[in-house]
Amino acid sequence: MGETREGGERSPLLGGTPLKGRGVACAAALAMEGLEKAAFFGITANLAPYLTSSALGWGGNQASCARLLFLGASDLLSPVGGWLADVYLGRYGAVAIGFSLYLLAASLLPVTAWPDGRLSVCGRPPVGPTTLNCSWPSGGTRRGTQYCAPTVYAGLLVMALGASSVRANLTPLGADQVRDRGGDATWRRRRRFFNWFYWSTNAGAAFSLPVVAFVQQNVSFLAAYLIPVACLALALLVFLLATPTFVTKPPTGSQVSAMLKLALRNCGRVGLGATRTRKSRRELGDPLPTSGAQPGAPSLQEDLANFRVLARILPVMLTFIPYWMVYFQMQSTYYLQGLHLRIPGVFQHGQDRASILQGYAFPDVWLLLANAVVLLALVPLKDHLIDPLLARRGLLPSALEQMALGMFFGLASILAAGVLERERLQYVRRNQTVPQLVGRDGHPATTPPVWWQVPQYLLMATSELFTSVPGLEFAYAEAPKSMEGAVMGLFFFISGVGSLLGWGLLALLSLPPRGWMRCRGDYGSVAGCRMDNYFFLLAGIQAVTCLLVTWISRGYRSPSPKPGGPHLCTGPEEED
Repeated sequence: MGETREGGERSPLLGGTPLKGRGVACAAALAMEGLEKAAFFGITANLAPYLTSSALGWGGNQASCARLLFLGASDLLSPVGGWLADVYLGRYGAVAIGFSLYLLAASLLPVTAWPDGRLSVCGRPPVGPTTLNCSWPSGGTRRGTQYCAPTVYAGLLVMALGASSVRANLTPLGADQVRDRGGDATWRRRRRFFNWFYWSTNAGAAFSLPVVAFVQQNVSFLAAYLIPVACLALALLVFLLATPTFVTKPPTGSQVSAMLKLALRNCGRVGLGATRTRKSRRELGDPLPTSGAQPGAPSLQEDLANFRVLARILPVMLTFIPYWMVYFQMQSTYYLQGLHLRIPGVFQHGQDRASILQGYAFPDVWLLLANAVVLLALVPLKDHLIDPLLARRGLLPSALEQMALGMFFGLASILAAGVLERERLQYVRRNQTVPQLVGRDGHPATTPPVWWQVPQYLLMATSELFTSVPGLEFAYAEAPKSMEGAVMGLFFFISGVGSLLGWGLLALLSLPPRGWMRCRGDYGSVAGCRMDNYFFLLAGIQAVTCLLVTWISRGYRSPSPKPGGPHLCTGPEEED
């Protein structure tokens, strides 16, 4: 076994390795993140088309709800995974169990896509009224009930639980592997780790969206869903093989419970000294349920200090809610806007019958590749050129200042989308539209090409680089040591809240009779919508958020940093 250090932290079994910065452990964490995201996007990219296919025959609304359930639960359950790691499992155990559940539940998808497997886990399709589904190239019928619904929903919820546990704990587990050299040296190394961690996330998306989506839409769902399962199996194998190199930290007790009880008992008295707090608790005769018996468990004074830290960082994290409302437009309204701009006929059905690719359809999810590809280029540029250059001149901004800058880029992106949408509507009013086949559905497209969306995707990718990556860094560095898993889970939980609020606003603006997003005309067309007004409304919300984050970043002062932690209020000192 590896050496056990103060607080129960266990050094790697290969403690004598000369690899600088525990390179094997960090590389393993990055590889697992890339493989997990490849599986995640491979599962979600065409989940709705799979559920509405002739195999299951769900309705469009039913399939969309199932996809939203999985996406929302994957974020909203993240604090549960982080809390379980902090209290019972530790990060290593939470990641191991999360990957195991994830792999087990994901294996249900290829099973249900295989006719014999579908009969074994779902039973025979119900006999009932059916309707013709003209969107399928080979015809087919849509069933009146959700065939295989219990199996599908159970699998999606277990998958979401596994994915949320991995999401909340893999990031801090990877950051723990960066060797603590003290002060700004550790800070710089951890910042680089978060940059490359996010690069791995987008590398997984850049692989999954073109490959898995193309196979799903042009070969078979069975073949395509075997790819995410293989990615998860490989990620779990990498995790197990890298186990001897990991630095692991034990669970430190029920800090969330302690914080809640402390908040209730000390409401209005948080500013009082520790002496009076101890006295009041002795009088009550009911001490807080800390886990003093566990190695590294915080004391009463640390409980109070941790509560104060949470009270400081929570307002910062809440400012991400409007940002995520804007960010997730890239996967919804930006994508919808792109379907109604002219897409070059590289993979469309064209007139050149000699073309090898003639029979293949353009996968509509390829429109989401722009963001991932831009980030794959920007992360190395920032890590190797921009950050070192600014650090040498003492100009490298703090994480909070980078977050404020990134939110301004997000504001610019949503404004660019609004301007483009207003221009697109001018073409619609002049009847300058052409029919367009994307995937297996037709859309009326205006004559401007889809490349007109490049500025808004580029701005949003830049925004993500300067907001989400420093946000992860901020959550890890500022969280109390005994609550890092729960706080990282809260970070992802907030992204889920932002996504749901964005969906809620969109639904509100779709209400009759004068909702901006109530599109008149054919289903799936946005020709009759005022999506430009929706974009400008989001821009107004984001503008207020930008000003708020800028104000917070100027006045925020970090508490005493953890050993080797960054000084986020001032940024690093000049690099050696």
